[in-house]
Amino acid sequence: MKYPCLVLKPICTTQINLTLYREGLGDDGEPLTAIEYSGFCNYQDSAKTIFTVEKKLVQITAQAYFIGDIAPELAVISGGEAVIFGEKRRILQGMKARNPDGTVNYTRLDLV
Repeated sequence: MKYPCLVLKPICTTQINLTLYREGLGDDGEPLTAIEYSGFCNYQDSAKTIFTVEKKLVQITAQAYFIGDIAPELAVISGGEAVIFGEKRRILQGMKARNPDGTVNYTRLDLV
C-alpha cells in the first residue's frame, strides 16, 4: 500500500544547508559529522521573550519539515547545525515520522 506524503513538494520552498552529527565524539572532543545536506524544506519559526534577572532574551525556535528520510544512514537524528536565511541554528532534535509499514513519511528537525 502506498501512503500519502504529508509534506508536499510545493510547500518546501526554503533553502537549507545541514550538517548532521552521528553519535559519539572524535579524539579531540568534536562532534562526528555524518551527513552534509543541502536542499529545500518547509520552514516554520517562532520567537519568544524570556525575562532573566539581568536582562531579557529573545529565543527563536523553528521546525524544518522535509519530504521522506533525509538521513537514511542514521537511525536517529540527534544533533547538528542548520544554515537558513544566512543564520546558523543548532538542531535540538530530529524526528522521522513513520508510516504503518515502517517507511519514513517525513523528517522534522527542531531548531534553536
